Amino acid sequence: MNLLQAIIFGIVEGITEFLPISSTGHLILTAKLLQLEQTTFLKSFEIAIQFGAILSVVVLYWKSLFVKREVMKRIAVAFIPTGILGLLLHGFVKQYLLSSNMTVVLSLLVGGILLIAFEFAHNEKEDAVEDVAHLSYWRAALIGVAQSVAMVPGVSRSAATIVGGMLAGLKRKTIVEFSFLLAVPTMLAATVLDLSKSYKDFSADQFDVLAVGFIVSFFVALVSIKWLLRYVQRNTFVSFGVYRIAVAVLFLLFVL
Repeated sequence: MNLLQAIIFGIVEGITEFLPISSTGHLILTAKLLQLEQTTFLKSFEIAIQFGAILSVVVLYWKSLFVKREVMKRIAVAFIPTGILGLLLHGFVKQYLLSSNMTVVLSLLVGGILLIAFEFAHNEKEDAVEDVAHLSYWRAALIGVAQSVAMVPGVSRSAATIVGGMLAGLKRKTIVEFSFLLAVPTMLAATVLDLSKSYKDFSADQFDVLAVGFIVSFFVALVSIKWLLRYVQRNTFVSFGVYRIAVAVLFLLFVL
């Protein structure tokens, strides 16, 4: 991988990390379009640059992450299911699922259909939770379980947490913000776990490539977060479901 490709990956990651369209899936499909083999380094790169995007959440929501104790407790509870399952299944996911373009495409397709169906079936209640600090612990745990499904590439961590949160009775904007916050410990743990096992195999040039992708994804994600918050106040997620289906169909017909 060269620096230009790292920049492309960083842009793709920064745009897609917080949208319900699967950043991991898009990184895998981007590698396919760039004709890059899914090597150990590329798989680690696809995991690690996601934390670059996540750092944008730290910049924008540092008070919620480090000052507001009630919010911090609920993030911790929601992280537990993903943390346990991620530790147990990390090797399997990296070795088998991250190498499967078909898994990504099918997950995008099925997820898109389910996202559209959910939006048409879901009615937000008037008493839906507006403040993350008032979220019950069982609801936080439910959102964490929903996020765990996103270990399958193409599912989308954002989509899983948003749907789980809306089912648990959160307002649309509230669950989107909670999804941002929950991403911080989730992706930090995933990045540390993966790099602790694979960093010794990286060359100096590969660390440079990783740094470029990391930095680009951070700045692009800052813009993406602000755009999504404005978008969800006026729109549903149906358009993202349509997009997922379109991408899946195009890859099935012309790429795979």
